[in-house]
Amino acid sequence: MKFDLQYTDPKSSARAGLIETDHGTIETPIFMPVGTAGTVKGVHQHELENEIHAQIILGNTYHLYLRPGTEILEQAGGLHRFNGWSKPILTDSGGYQVYSLSGRRKIKEEGVTFQSHIDGSRHFFSPERAIDIQRQIGGDLIMAFDECTPYPCDYKYAKRSMHMTHRWLQRCCDHFDNTNDLYNYSQTLLPIVQGSTYDDLRKQSAETIASFDREANAIGGLSVGEPAEEMYHTTDLVCQILPKEKPRYLMGVGTPENILECIALGIDMFDCVLPSRNARHGLLYTANGIMNMKNAKWKDDFSVIDEYSISSTSRFYTKAYLRHLFQSKELLAAQIATIHNLSFYLWLVGEARQQIIAGNYASWKEEMVKKVRVRL
Repeated sequence: MKFDLQYTDPKSSARAGLIETDHGTIETPIFMPVGTAGTVKGVHQHELENEIHAQIILGNTYHLYLRPGTEILEQAGGLHRFNGWSKPILTDSGGYQVYSLSGRRKIKEEGVTFQSHIDGSRHFFSPERAIDIQRQIGGDLIMAFDECTPYPCDYKYAKRSMHMTHRWLQRCCDHFDNTNDLYNYSQTLLPIVQGSTYDDLRKQSAETIASFDREANAIGGLSVGEPAEEMYHTTDLVCQILPKEKPRYLMGVGTPENILECIALGIDMFDCVLPSRNARHGLLYTANGIMNMKNAKWKDDFSVIDEYSISSTSRFYTKAYLRHLFQSKELLAAQIATIHNLSFYLWLVGEARQQIIAGNYASWKEEMVKKVRVRL
């Protein structure tokens, strides 16, 4: 992986760059649609590429490990061949899913024992095992195994967890560096900054992660319930420490407003289930605000969903028709809404990139934040 930092906004820390991988180039800042089980729910691969204009998607290590299983994925030649997506893929390490299984897992220095949410069977993830699984899945960018602490989190627990995450990172790096890519293209390992919302821990973790000198770095443990201002403060603190010449990935964030604010702080990469999950419940994001398509106000609105969308789907179907589909519980409703929301997110980061290149990001961001938070 190579990163070319091309532009920095003169009045903020917003950046525009290019990430080169063996499966293609990614223009930053970028949003990555989440494909938990090898698919972005309800969306075809050709729609991801041609309607949504995704440049990279995510695969989930925990879910793919359980189903279809790494043996199947390896027989297929990796996730790219299994699901037909030819562009870059990032895989998480499974750490967040283990965190979310609070009643079904036990964390020790060696790793994590957990129960499957599918059938209750017991499994074990260690840093080394997480690397092996991600080798078999075949993501271009893969994540170090970490522990994501909850919010709020006791200081002593956060400190203990952070140090264990650092020790796990060393084991991930050692194992990654001593194993080979499986599928004729290179993979890149990203470490993750932790430390909850404690400034001294975040500073220490960011310095430790930077010292590993990997090709890119990630920030985890945010967007887990803390106030937005704490998220921004922590992100700003960490971005001031992580090296400028390497991409910064803020994991699991967030709303359009969150993304705009965090781009201004120096973040290059985002992912979140929010646009696709909320789409399935009828919540649509636009450049002028948020629409609840189940509301009666749209029942006789025959204007298109979004005439300015980069997606032809959003420029074709009307608000009244989409509301009808939701009222009728038709599967097409979720599909149209998901394509719309993801294409809006990709438009948003693409427009942010153009504003950074033009040197106008700070002022444009202030206006856009006011618009995207409005309830229509």
